[in-house]
Amino acid sequence: MTTNPAALAASRELVIDGRPLRVFDGHLPNVGDYVRGLSKAAFTRTEIARPDTAEYRHWATEVKIEALVQQPIFDITRRAAMGFATAEYGYRPYRAYTNVASYGDMLFTHTDCLPDQHDLTALWYLCERWDVEWGGETMFYDAQDEVACAIRPQPGRLVIFDGAIKHVGRPPNRICYAPRYTFAVKFERVPVPR
Repeated sequence: MTTNPAALAASRELVIDGRPLRVFDGHLPNVGDYVRGLSKAAFTRTEIARPDTAEYRHWATEVKIEALVQQPIFDITRRAAMGFATAEYGYRPYRAYTNVASYGDMLFTHTDCLPDQHDLTALWYLCERWDVEWGGETMFYDAQDEVACAIRPQPGRLVIFDGAIKHVGRPPNRICYAPRYTFAVKFERVPVPR
């Protein structure tokens, strides 16, 4: 559980193979502003899941860390990530970007860091509405490649997890004409100065 009083309380908490995953709902009141901004963003097909799937690139747009830390969404993300910090280790953002997926896109399972790094991934679902029939869930797997949980898109939902948990974002189903935007902030674990 969160012990830092400045940290946000999670709506749901899970542990997958000893690694934490937390879901936060209801903390981003202006999600529509982000969706409208992303509808005008310049996405490039440059992102890959793993080196062996490099021929299947997907759409992304980068955000510079200097710009990220000025955004209200980052303060919410930072406060949620504070709940993962310990007396010995904190977290510092090192990358931020938005993925967009549509029906027919191919996305692959991957991890975001090596097992001993314990970096965090903060993943925002940026949509004004999302129907359960549209799919688009993020699937999280255990060490036996069994589905440990699925987190479905919801307007302004944030999920933060240990980057070594294997996961994949599923593209929307055929009946969905809305883009599936996920805004990711990657945090590296850093020692707390003494």
